[in-house]
Amino acid sequence: MRRTDSKKSPWNIAIIPARGGSKRIPRKNIKLFCGKPIIAYSIIAAQDTKLFDRIIVSTDDHEIADIALEWGAEIPFIRPQYLADDYAVTIDVINHGIEWLNKNDRRYDNACCIYPTAPFVRISDLKNGYELIKDTTTNFAFPVATFPSSIFRALKIEEHTNSLKMFWPEHLNTRTQDLPEALHDVGQFYWGKTDAFLKKLSMFEQHARPILIPRYLAQDIDTPEDWEQAELFYRTLYPKNGK
Repeated sequence: MRRTDSKKSPWNIAIIPARGGSKRIPRKNIKLFCGKPIIAYSIIAAQDTKLFDRIIVSTDDHEIADIALEWGAEIPFIRPQYLADDYAVTIDVINHGIEWLNKNDRRYDNACCIYPTAPFVRISDLKNGYELIKDTTTNFAFPVATFPSSIFRALKIEEHTNSLKMFWPEHLNTRTQDLPEALHDVGQFYWGKTDAFLKKLSMFEQHARPILIPRYLAQDIDTPEDWEQAELFYRTLYPKNGK
């Protein structure tokens, strides 16, 4: 969405990182998910928020680039190979996109990294994240969900004896309702001020704000089994959209 008026509101960029070399699920970022390439869900969600001046897919793969273009994203550059191997980290990919835009387009105030395999991402959550980072004391905002059971009752298998042991045995007799609630990063998207991304500030500090989402929307898709389960759930949750 190219801005056509002269309003002085912040400039926002969406960056969707989508490399071509996925191993556990080949061609994962463009594999059909309930009838559409999975990356399309992230592109459509970004478009529907009406928050972004540009929606960019950062990829090293020409097929991914072509499909992203078909669904309305931009491919202003091809991601360099040193940011496309198994050891590339998201923050470096996002910073490469921000730095490219600073040099070749303009400076953006805020960036949102939206993962390409996030079919359960909600427009309302993206909008909520944007409202949170408007606060001058907030650098990042991203969705989190509660664990299904208390992490303080977690168990581990002792390697040499094949026996069970608590990670925190001091909580053996602590009532569940007295244990602190634990949250985990859902891995759908990360809103942040571009300066905070470029400085590589930690996202797990006081300048980060949570967007609490229902546990059932926190669906990791890392294995073929995850994929099958996510499709089944998507068809149940959205029967009109899940073919």
